Amino acid sequence: MKPHRSPKKISLNWIPFICLSFFTLGILFSNRLWVPPESNGQLLSQRRREQELQIVSGDCDTKKTPGQDNDVMGEVLKTHEAIQSLDKSVAMLEMQLAASSNSQEMDNGEASKVVSTLTRDRPPRKKVFMVIGINTAFSSRRRRDSVRETWMPQGEKLIQLEREKGIVIRFMIGHSATSNSILDRAIDSEEAQHKDFFRLEHVEGYHELSAKTKIFFSTAVAKWDAEFYVKVDDDVHVNLGMLATTLGRHRSKPRVYIGCMKSGPVLSSKNVKYHEPEYWKFGEEGNKYFRHATGQIYAISKELATYISINQPILHKYANEDVSLGAWFIGLEVEHIDDRNMCCGTPPDCEWKAQAGNVCVASFDWSCSGICKSVEKLKTVHERCGEGDDAVWNTSL
Repeated sequence: MKPHRSPKKISLNWIPFICLSFFTLGILFSNRLWVPPESNGQLLSQRRREQELQIVSGDCDTKKTPGQDNDVMGEVLKTHEAIQSLDKSVAMLEMQLAASSNSQEMDNGEASKVVSTLTRDRPPRKKVFMVIGINTAFSSRRRRDSVRETWMPQGEKLIQLEREKGIVIRFMIGHSATSNSILDRAIDSEEAQHKDFFRLEHVEGYHELSAKTKIFFSTAVAKWDAEFYVKVDDDVHVNLGMLATTLGRHRSKPRVYIGCMKSGPVLSSKNVKYHEPEYWKFGEEGNKYFRHATGQIYAISKELATYISINQPILHKYANEDVSLGAWFIGLEVEHIDDRNMCCGTPPDCEWKAQAGNVCVASFDWSCSGICKSVEKLKTVHERCGEGDDAVWNTSL
């Protein structure tokens, strides 16, 4: 029997060397070193910051300098302002074109009210400062004569006032329901004598004042290129020089509505003079109207008169003319100017103001919605409250 051989033992000196060799081989195969957890988090954060810095630096390379940014913004603002100015110019040209040609479609009820002066071959509109339309009726011949004898120039002076001062004054009136009636012929005769009428394509009637107002402004815009259009009743005293001076203070404003602003009650009762059939539109019973100029005298600028001319067929008419006018402007960018000098009382009120150096634009009696018994009283009001016949000629416009 062969003797048993014990296995060869490895020297203890080789064990550290063998362990180090396996550790080295493990590193080579895994291709990474062990990193403590806290060091790993710091490394990721550092790499993230480096990436963010690269992105920001890349953006900065493509951005312009602050000076270049300011130049670009300046050009953008200039372009924007130029576009806005062009838009306004185009809008105004469109309004004037529509007013002069009156080419908008109208329903049959309104078509009869298109004025004959709005034709393609009519002469160019004359440029003036203001057009004053004195509202009158067939039965008001004596009232018209009292106006002619007091504050309204006559004959050659009326023409001279238009030529030198750009102030046009006319009695505005429509025609009767019957063609070529005696009423129309009477106005024709009066016109031949005084040449101070402005005839409208409108059937006269007290309850048609709102329609007459629309047609007056539309027809006046078609005939004259004025800065202001004024409506006044034939039983009101007017100082033309003061009126021109007052309007002149507002000529730089595009849309102005000037007069004595009021807000009277909406009258629902049918038995009163100023009954409003559509009272229910103004809310609960007892409510008041929105602010609007009293109807005895008021003025509007060119853009507002043009607006009425363009939109005439769709502007709603209330029972009272002054309310209708106020309603047409209530939703627009319009400056309402409340000038109490346009609604002075008759003497002694207007006389005291004149003596104090505050001459009134217009005077009338509120209780009569005009000068009470104006045919007899207008001359007295003119003598005591008038500005003087030369005032309007010395007015600088």
